[in-house]
Amino acid sequence: MSLVARIIAEDAIAMEQLRAVRELDLPDWCIAAGFVRNRVWDHLHGIVPARLPVDIDVIYFDAGDVSRESEAEFERRLDGLLPGQPWQVRNQARMHVWKELPPHRDTADAMIHWLESVTGIGVRLEACDTLTVIAPLGTDDLLNLRCRPTPYGRTRRHEYDARVEAKRWRELWPKVEFLD
Repeated sequence: MSLVARIIAEDAIAMEQLRAVRELDLPDWCIAAGFVRNRVWDHLHGIVPARLPVDIDVIYFDAGDVSRESEAEFERRLDGLLPGQPWQVRNQARMHVWKELPPHRDTADAMIHWLESVTGIGVRLEACDTLTVIAPLGTDDLLNLRCRPTPYGRTRRHEYDARVEAKRWRELWPKVEFLD
């Protein structure tokens, strides 16, 4: 089991959230972004238990239904399973539109077009209760406490810089090195 998977597996709250999302049976799904990044960085900084996420980014890929209404329905269903959680469900089959990119092929392809290397990492709880880590850009930066813009993020450097500042990552995780 990878270190990322082990950190998530040892977090009872994370596992409960993953079990709830698995109930939806979404195609090509995972919980990504801060759900993984923050827990791993908390672990590497000795913060136990991990701080609760501001939002829970559930992503999936379904080119057959790109309606915002379906995402909202999945959020309602998750709220029924685990009430009061900050669910955010997004179909990656429609995310290319506002980024003015060609259509994504799948969830991993969409994650390549996120702003920073450490955010494009997700986990999925399989039917057999094993965790699959989806990391199209790898996990080295995350595990080595490095943050840098992705190639896509370099084209939107002002957005990357503003995001790092707004989320207070330097303050929350002082051991993280921010690279260009």
